[in-house]
Amino acid sequence: MKETAKLSTENISSLVATGAGFDLLRYYTLPDFLGKDSPYLLYFMGKNIARETTATTFEDLYEFFQYMGWGALQLIKEKRKEMIFHLQGHIVEKRLNQKIYKVDFRLECGFLAETLQSITGDTYECIEEISSKEHIVVITATKE
Repeated sequence: MKETAKLSTENISSLVATGAGFDLLRYYTLPDFLGKDSPYLLYFMGKNIARETTATTFEDLYEFFQYMGWGALQLIKEKRKEMIFHLQGHIVEKRLNQKIYKVDFRLECGFLAETLQSITGDTYECIEEISSKEHIVVITATKE
């Protein structure tokens, strides 16, 4: 098996892709192949991507979200067993406003859960709540 480099903002910046192509794969093709298990598998795909990154700080995490075209991630509130993040920005607004397919943020949630484990050493489960009116996604990371 060929050895691959860890994903970092430096090496992913050389990738060329369009958001439309990515979204078609994510919201149309994958659910067609994966069926009702698509959201669960996307979550685990996000965790798998995180395991292959060099993100070890919150700054790395925020930068990686930007480079991946997932939007601007920001920690809003931190409690003893929970962290609340907002995911927002132009790309998130465009995804929320399109009328072609139902969007979710399971891939991002999986990535965030795994990266938080790398940063903090604690295990997290992440769920998203879409606020279409405010054009943001609220992601709640709960410590397990």
